[in-house]
Amino acid sequence: MTASVLSIIQWSPDPSIFRITVWGLTIEPRWYGLLFALGFLIGFYIMRGVFRKEDKPIPDLDFLLIYLVAGTIVGARLGHVLFYAPGYYFANPVEILWIQKGGLASHGGLIGVLFAIWLYSRRRDDQPFVWLLDRLSVPVALTGAFIRLGNLFNSEILGTPTDLPWAFVFTLRDTIPRHPAQLYESISYFLIFLFLGALYRRYGEDTPRGLLFGYFMTLIFGVRFVIEFVKASQAHFEMHLPLSMGQLLSIPALLIGVYFLWQARRASAQTA
Repeated sequence: MTASVLSIIQWSPDPSIFRITVWGLTIEPRWYGLLFALGFLIGFYIMRGVFRKEDKPIPDLDFLLIYLVAGTIVGARLGHVLFYAPGYYFANPVEILWIQKGGLASHGGLIGVLFAIWLYSRRRDDQPFVWLLDRLSVPVALTGAFIRLGNLFNSEILGTPTDLPWAFVFTLRDTIPRHPAQLYESISYFLIFLFLGALYRRYGEDTPRGLLFGYFMTLIFGVRFVIEFVKASQAHFEMHLPLSMGQLLSIPALLIGVYFLWQARRASAQTA
């Protein structure tokens, strides 16, 4: 490594915000959980503004939030189980419930969210599936940025070794200067959130169907594909693959985004 020791960021925050013991029970809220919840909370207020703007029932947001939280957690957990360690968890099925062991997978979370939105929209003719996908793309991008910050506080999803001056040493893991891949993703997702928000402010109720969702899928998973090149392997079997599991799972998501963008542009051209 050629980077100056003084320029390397020594990163060793406690993943827990604080610890207190009450009647023998230790209460230990974590930064990851706080940031995860903050993303949903801010997203709720963003969607409340959308519902007011487009004259949708505000009380429906409570049900939508429940669907989204459940879809995210269940989908992300099952995604980790099926994509990264199916053999282990099928042999130890009880541990599937131990979210703190192994963690969550964002691609699985996406599938869970899509399924949850579809279930929610089936009973609401005034909130079609693609209409919801477009509007929710804005707060979901922001939530993704917060979640990656949570990964940073957990010193997980480490980057590959580097000698760049902004390298992080995750001292809770090792002493190797690494790319702060979590920070790269968080900043990228926040910029995508700003871009999608600007598009919605421009079009409002007249947003071409599928436009925001198409950009969301294309940009989020395009960024994910690129940043995977500076991420350390998440599972041993990835070492034998031409691309990482995250990249392989991002390819179909990218293609879905391109399809929605094409459909949105074609529909706009026909109505112009």
